[in-house]
Amino acid sequence: MPSRAGSASHLPGALRPVPDAATALPPDERSYAILQTAFVSTYAPHRCGIATFTYDLSMSVGSRQIVALHPVGAQETYPPEVRHRVRRDVLADYLAVAESLNRSTVDVVSIQHEYGIWGGRDGEYVLDFVRALRIPVVTTLHTVLRDPTPSQRRILVRLIAMSARTVVMSRAAASLLADAYDVDPARVEIVPHGVPALPLVDPAVVKPRLGLDGRLVILSFGLLGPGKGYESAIAAMPAVVRQIPSALYVILGATHPGLLLREGEAYREKLQATAAALGVTEHVRFVDRFVSRAELGTWLEAADLFVTPYPNLDQIVSGTLSYAMGAGKAIVSTPYAYARERLADGRGVLVAPGSSALLADAFIDLLGDPVRRASIGRRAYEYSRGMVWPRIGAEYRRVLEQATLPRPALPVTPSAVLPAHVGVPRG
Repeated sequence: MPSRAGSASHLPGALRPVPDAATALPPDERSYAILQTAFVSTYAPHRCGIATFTYDLSMSVGSRQIVALHPVGAQETYPPEVRHRVRRDVLADYLAVAESLNRSTVDVVSIQHEYGIWGGRDGEYVLDFVRALRIPVVTTLHTVLRDPTPSQRRILVRLIAMSARTVVMSRAAASLLADAYDVDPARVEIVPHGVPALPLVDPAVVKPRLGLDGRLVILSFGLLGPGKGYESAIAAMPAVVRQIPSALYVILGATHPGLLLREGEAYREKLQATAAALGVTEHVRFVDRFVSRAELGTWLEAADLFVTPYPNLDQIVSGTLSYAMGAGKAIVSTPYAYARERLADGRGVLVAPGSSALLADAFIDLLGDPVRRASIGRRAYEYSRGMVWPRIGAEYRRVLEQATLPRPALPVTPSAVLPAHVGVPRG
């Protein structure tokens, strides 16, 4: 997919100038009313990126209640802010909760959308839910498929049409919606993925807490599963270790729950076998658990490099890359859409996908040059001050308030005649 960052400058919601302090908000960004907002999404303690995102977003927006989309077979006890629970594949639950929200004091509903977390074919129950609401809806898109089925395309176009505002996290996604889905740019806001307000620290200070003294650490984190390019990063390690014997690649995260149900730990064991076959068992460490926010922050602070070696170049958002920027890490990445946008202007190093040799060269160059590594990390950190959760919460409060204001009807292209072409996934 060609980069669309340059062609999207006409779209609303571009990143605003970054303040000097991580949590400083200009007066105009603090002045929006705090509305009673219902967030509809998977939710903690469920282990998925969208559940974590919704927890952080709702905390930063404030005045919240949660409608938890309850995955099939899950046995979870939710925290007090979860007022409603919707069984994913039970349509009656969606309709009953929509009516309950209609009768409540909720001012606006924030929907997190990815096809797999909603019930029905291709998650079509989201349309039944929104149709039953008499409250304005703001939808955040976590996935925009490059090659949707006609059903997926119909659902996404209709959901955007029924939403007062739609939020995406990158210019590439916004441009794609305008160019390929015929979505009016006036309906779309770009609000980047939020990040914790971590301090910029010397990794050497933090490493002893994790038993990493004397190691130069390359980090990846997230739920473990195929399609993230871990194989290429592991394959790069023999060449790295020959030049930098203290190098250690840490893969942090539990196996994805869905994958665990289907295959157990077969994928993790395959990666471990690959490391063993390459003779780098002592230089590739798997941390097999779903870590807390505090522990994740510690791992990020302790890392010297961060890598997202994703093979899918159409990926429009990456929470892990965002978090690494927020920790001031020098990042090595394949040039997927989100990375191209966020790591531009010297904020990271991009390498072609699938090449362990190019990854190894990038790792060796940066691990061997602490001045350059620190410079890249600082640029990423400074840029990410506009992405800390207090700033993102303020942006969402603005969008949510605008959604409650009367707006003129906008023409919607009938989904039946829309061609089924082009779209982009979130990984």
